[in-house]
Amino acid sequence: MLEDVKRALRSVVMITVTPFDAAGEVDGPAYRSVLRRTLDAGIDVVTPNGNTSEFYSLTAAERDHALDLTVAEAAGRALVVAGVGYDVRTAADSARTARAAGAQAIMIHQPVHPYLSAEGWVDYHRAVADAVPELGVVCYLRSPHIPAGALAELARVAPNFVGVKYAVPDPVAFGQAVTVVEDAAGADRLVWICGLAETWAPFFWPVGAQGFTSGLANVTPGLSLELLVALQTDNRPAATALWRRLKPFEDLRAAKGSADNVSVVKEALAQLDLCTRTVRPPISELPTAGRAEVSAWLKSAG
Repeated sequence: MLEDVKRALRSVVMITVTPFDAAGEVDGPAYRSVLRRTLDAGIDVVTPNGNTSEFYSLTAAERDHALDLTVAEAAGRALVVAGVGYDVRTAADSARTARAAGAQAIMIHQPVHPYLSAEGWVDYHRAVADAVPELGVVCYLRSPHIPAGALAELARVAPNFVGVKYAVPDPVAFGQAVTVVEDAAGADRLVWICGLAETWAPFFWPVGAQGFTSGLANVTPGLSLELLVALQTDNRPAATALWRRLKPFEDLRAAKGSADNVSVVKEALAQLDLCTRTVRPPISELPTAGRAEVSAWLKSAG
């Protein structure tokens, strides 16, 4: 089971959007429609309740609902990696809920706390992993202050720890982390995922990345999958051409400290008549100029 999860993670790991209806509630039919379109295109790993899903803006009941919608639509078609987080007890309870719902793995959001030690980081993840020993566990590493030794220690104490979603924009540090963990735990112990999407994937690939996360795949799943194939086959000209094609969209998402990260994706989906552009505070919808930029990119992408 865990080896199956690891094999599946060497792919495009799409983070689902959470569409809202006119009343601001989770739009179940739109959710399944957007997801079905990506599955039909070939996406085979999905993460409900990630950051692109507006995880921190959803209630516990809404997160459970999104998980159920994902499992129902992806059954037999894709690996479901459920996002969990908050305090240890909430994260562990959410992991058990994911197991009961039929998810095969969990992605643990970086702990939300003003103070974070390497030892405490390991303890947090181990406690959540221990709650669901049957499920694969992926950690979401966003802090440059968590050393590679903490990853190696978690690999030692949590047998179901299978992957790292590495979201620190530093390929050198990433390569060093891969080397440290592989020296300590073995070359095949973990799957390394570029957690910074298509923009960074070509730069992480030469030093150990085997997959990448994507919010863009909600919009143009075929292009994300083409980039994966180019990277897997070491087709640098194709990867470079795709990177140049996709980067303007990702630049829109990254602007203003990534304030529009989700808004840009939902705007694109709205222009494709797949869901509303509605987002929840503390993020906001794009202004008119931003909408025009998304429209221009969609036309350029075909």
